[in-house]
Amino acid sequence: MNWLVPLIVLVPLLGAAFTLIASKRQRLQIALAGGTMVIALGVSVAMLVTVHSTDQALAVQVGGWAAPFGISLVVDRLAALMVTVTSVVLIAVMAFSIGQGAADGDDETPVSIFYPTYLVLAAGVYNAFIAGDLFNLFVGFEILLVASFVLITLGGTVSRIRAGVTYIVVSLVSSLLFLAAIAAIFAALGTVNFAEIAVRMVELPEPIQMLLHLMLLIAFGIKAALFPLSFWLPDSYPSAPAPVTAVFAGLLTKVGVYAILRTESLLFMEHDISTMLIVVAMLTMLVGILGAVAQAGIRRLLSFTLVSHIGYMIFGIAIGTEAGWSATVYYIAHHILVQTTLFLVTGLIERVAGTATLTHLGGMLKRAPFVALLFFIPMLNLGGLPPFSGFLGKLGLFIAGAEGTALGAPTGLVWVAMGVGALTSLLTLYALIRVWNLGFWRTQDEVGESTQRLSDQLEQSPDDIVTEQRNNSLLMNSATAGMVLVTLAMTVFAGPLFDYADSSAKGLTVPERYIERVDDIEGSKP
Repeated sequence: MNWLVPLIVLVPLLGAAFTLIASKRQRLQIALAGGTMVIALGVSVAMLVTVHSTDQALAVQVGGWAAPFGISLVVDRLAALMVTVTSVVLIAVMAFSIGQGAADGDDETPVSIFYPTYLVLAAGVYNAFIAGDLFNLFVGFEILLVASFVLITLGGTVSRIRAGVTYIVVSLVSSLLFLAAIAAIFAALGTVNFAEIAVRMVELPEPIQMLLHLMLLIAFGIKAALFPLSFWLPDSYPSAPAPVTAVFAGLLTKVGVYAILRTESLLFMEHDISTMLIVVAMLTMLVGILGAVAQAGIRRLLSFTLVSHIGYMIFGIAIGTEAGWSATVYYIAHHILVQTTLFLVTGLIERVAGTATLTHLGGMLKRAPFVALLFFIPMLNLGGLPPFSGFLGKLGLFIAGAEGTALGAPTGLVWVAMGVGALTSLLTLYALIRVWNLGFWRTQDEVGESTQRLSDQLEQSPDDIVTEQRNNSLLMNSATAGMVLVTLAMTVFAGPLFDYADSSAKGLTVPERYIERVDDIEGSKP
């Protein structure tokens, strides 16, 4: 089944080519884009089932060229889960965008531009998750960068161009750092292949290992929006069209988190920087959630919560144990789904109310009860209330921290980080309940009476303006409702999902299996 591995990247790339050719035939282009993502989902599920049932990673040396010159593509349990969750999210967001386009005449997401670029973005995400060498991972990031810049500036408004410029500059800086790290690693080790780096890294002097480690961590930290490298995200994501914001928030930062988890577990198992990572995790949680509490716009509020919850994942990675990585894997999947869902619901709110700013909302529970329900469930989930997956993921992280890190018994810093995590969860719930109270529970008149006081207390973006009200199409509501059901499935099937996450973590704690699998397929053809 190794032939499935390159297929997950080739399918969306070929789909992008065909949709671009069909740019003047709208229905055909939509059908091609939708069919492409359905095929990609099928390939993703097939790989996940194969990897889990055989207990062996799928691996390919592209073109039959052996490392270090050939491109390695590897799908273990972790990569298979990330690819499958990505496919689910991409299909749901695509359905939402199709419904929005049908309702608005594609003013926000022009079909001829949006879908080919969207499929290129999908190929970049897939490529990053299955990359078996640093340079191919870099290529995946660059595919993401090119496609993201097009998507974030759709419509050509001043705010979107401004956000796009910020995004591209920050991303280019990250890419330059990453490329410099790749060059330094190749100079020191003579390879960029993950399996070969893992074997040779321990031979380097400690200062060289630290330098290479920090170079990669900074490059990935910018993409994952870690503090203090997260300043760009709250200003970049909210200005894009609703489908674009949803897919960015759900997926793009997680590619950075995935890269950190992969390199920490495979390349630097013998080089510990857990103390630094725990401090970064705490600061990311605190700064992100304090920013969220101060926001009046729902999109910016969710963007700050996105930053804060990246801190939980970094805390899990820093623990460095099988239990910590297992909880991290589960939490990454949970957060991808819940964060995407909340941004899709925000898109529905904006259309019904003409705004997503708390100072102009009110009475949404009466005006749009179905939208209110769609917001209420993932709101509680992200806030970490039991029995939702957000609670289970955080509980798993805290239990792992209490059991001890890879270096031994939990230190005082670990206990402090757990306290910060609990506080962040409470503040997340507070910020979201305030959205519910002002946007849904109170009437417009009640909100209007307190508008001046709210304006003085909360930060408002120049982009938080009232626009015309629009109806939500059935497909938009259905796509969002489907995502809500998927988030609930994370709770209902938490047992099997945690079992899968445990299996993924076991593979991460025994990097020799990854290395042996790559060695076994050197010289084979896809």
